[in-house]
Amino acid sequence: MENMNRQEALDFIMQGTRTGKLASVRTDSRPHVVPIWFVVDEDELIFNTWHKSVKARNIKHNPNVAISVDEQAPPYAFVMIEGTATLDEGTPESRLEVATKIGGRYMGQDRAEEFGQRNSVEGEYIVRVKIDKVIGKKDVAGYSE
Repeated sequence: MENMNRQEALDFIMQGTRTGKLASVRTDSRPHVVPIWFVVDEDELIFNTWHKSVKARNIKHNPNVAISVDEQAPPYAFVMIEGTATLDEGTPESRLEVATKIGGRYMGQDRAEEFGQRNSVEGEYIVRVKIDKVIGKKDVAGYSE
C-alpha cells in the first residue's frame, strides 16, 4: 500500500464518475452515510442537496463531515476527506451552475443541462466542504497490474 499526496488524491476522486460516501452526524449522535455526486473546486468539495434532506439537517446541527471515495477494482485505492460543510441557498444562477457541472460529470455533457435544471430548483442547497484533511492510499492489495 502506498500513500497518495494531496494532488494525487484530489485527481483520483475526480476521475470518471466515482461517487463519494458522505458521513455526517445526526442530532442524536448516530452516524449517517449516503452516496453523493460532487465536484472539486480548489480546496472545496461541492455537492447539492434538498433543504429537508437528512444530510442538510445533520450539517446544520454539526458541520463536520467526512467523505470517502474508492476504486472498487484491483489493485484498489481510496481517499478519505475530512472537512467543514456550509449550506448555501445560492442564487438561481449559482445553483444552476453547480448542478450543471455535477450533472455533466455524472450523466455526460449531453445531459448536463437537463440535470442542472432538475437539481437547481428553489430549496436545493449548494454544499461546500472546506477540505481540511486528505488521506489517500493506492495499491491497497499490495500489487500493481
